[in-house]
Amino acid sequence: MKFYISARGINRLTISEAGGGGGGGRGAMKGGKGSAAAGGGTRRIYRRRVLLPVVLALGLLLPFLFVRTAFVVLESASFCSSSLDCMGWRIFGGNDPALLREELTRALLETSSTDGQIGIREIEDPTLLPASFKDLVKDVTSNKQDIKTFAFKTKAMMAKMEQMVQSARRHEYINWHLASHGIPKSLQCLSLILAEEYAVNAMARSRLPSPEFVSRLTDPSFHHVVLLTDNVLAASVVISSAVNSSTHPEKFVFHVVTDKKTYTAMHAWFAMNSINSAVVEVKGLHQYDWSHKVNVAIKEMLEIHHLIWKNKYDSLKEEVFEYQQELEKNLEVLSPSFVSLLNHLRIYIPELFPDLDKIVFLDDDIVVQHDLSSLWELDLNGKVVGAVVDSWCGRDCCPRRKYNDFFNFTNPMISAKLDSDRCAWLYGMNIFDLQAWRKTNITATYHQWLKLNLNHGFTLWHPGALPPALLAFEGHMQRIDPSWHMAGLGHRVSQVNKYMLEAAAVIHFSGPAKPWLEIGAPEVRSFWYRHVNFSNGFIKRCGTTG
Repeated sequence: MKFYISARGINRLTISEAGGGGGGGRGAMKGGKGSAAAGGGTRRIYRRRVLLPVVLALGLLLPFLFVRTAFVVLESASFCSSSLDCMGWRIFGGNDPALLREELTRALLETSSTDGQIGIREIEDPTLLPASFKDLVKDVTSNKQDIKTFAFKTKAMMAKMEQMVQSARRHEYINWHLASHGIPKSLQCLSLILAEEYAVNAMARSRLPSPEFVSRLTDPSFHHVVLLTDNVLAASVVISSAVNSSTHPEKFVFHVVTDKKTYTAMHAWFAMNSINSAVVEVKGLHQYDWSHKVNVAIKEMLEIHHLIWKNKYDSLKEEVFEYQQELEKNLEVLSPSFVSLLNHLRIYIPELFPDLDKIVFLDDDIVVQHDLSSLWELDLNGKVVGAVVDSWCGRDCCPRRKYNDFFNFTNPMISAKLDSDRCAWLYGMNIFDLQAWRKTNITATYHQWLKLNLNHGFTLWHPGALPPALLAFEGHMQRIDPSWHMAGLGHRVSQVNKYMLEAAAVIHFSGPAKPWLEIGAPEVRSFWYRHVNFSNGFIKRCGTTG
């Protein structure tokens, strides 16, 4: 028996005897039952030809549909009110990322309005919100919530977390500023042991300066530098850095004025740690014999500054600040230094040094990096004070130092007198022509403005020594080159240009983060600590570290 299969497929099947010819014989099936049987077999085989591809196709497709349906059911449990709602558009590619993103975006937009929010009263309670993303997923899947509820809870969690971050930042700023008001134990220790040394050691009480140098204290041919400070370590850094940076240190005379409390410690330090070649004078405020008029004026000045500070403090307790910069600026004006007598006493420098003609004033939070000698040769064009106005970023570029940052321009007295966009000059490294100063009424003008501020409820300017000085010295200030003075290193500095730091003649740690505090930026504190003598026995005893 032979099988003949058409090359076109299983369309026809013929069965014949192996040995027969073209005629009859036993193998020939013609007519009758044979033909019927052949026809039935052909139909059965044809049905198999049709069913085979269908079975194969279903065998491949049904497992895919089963897995796909199961996946959609599991997935939709988190985002749809029912599995059937989501299944229709997800089974055949409906979970495309773009479609899912559109659905989620639509839900987020809907939750931005008050209409259609599900369970808003329940979700608005912060205690009912999931604490983490893991808890959020668990909450949504276990409760079979729809995608809108998921979106709303996600937004509520993000808002809650943002509030927590903002609150943490505000507390961090407050704690940072509180830390700036403290005095490190090492500085307290240094003052105490030096005061004790003054009491028991005759060398610590020796005359400053020694008799052979007393004549230099009023000699106009020398470079006179004035410091008003109660910080022994800071004063030593200012003087040692100025001497080390000078080509002729023997030309320098330093006048250190301090309060009665710090006088013995300050005197003992410089008596026992002489500065190479330069002359140092230490004088306490209790040693000045001022007239009754000056004493009354100074007392009145200090009382008004205290009232300005207290008024600002009381007003800040009632305010809520949205921006960190605004909060930092207002916290900064509450620094105790803003009510310090030594901080405000610079307006009385002509009375403090009646025999001097020209001086350079230095704050105690500065470091001198280059020779200051040429400052005494500057032509001030008949003005009283030489000061840096422009910052390193260019002409009239003075971030955080616009007049608007110091004064209340809603008051017509201020707005009529000053320009809010004007740059304030820097206080802390200044050259003063005391002869020119004595020919003016600058100090009297200063007191007039203090009384005006008193009469206006202390609202004309923020606390500090600079605002009333800007008013009193109006028209008496001469700009000097910005390279003389780089300020602001006591503020939060995200990035410091090391080249600019090294190029500046004086770097000034103006701001809360003084270099002797741990909150100061390490990259700039190192410029200050390089002038601390850590081998000194008193510094070692107090555990001062850089």
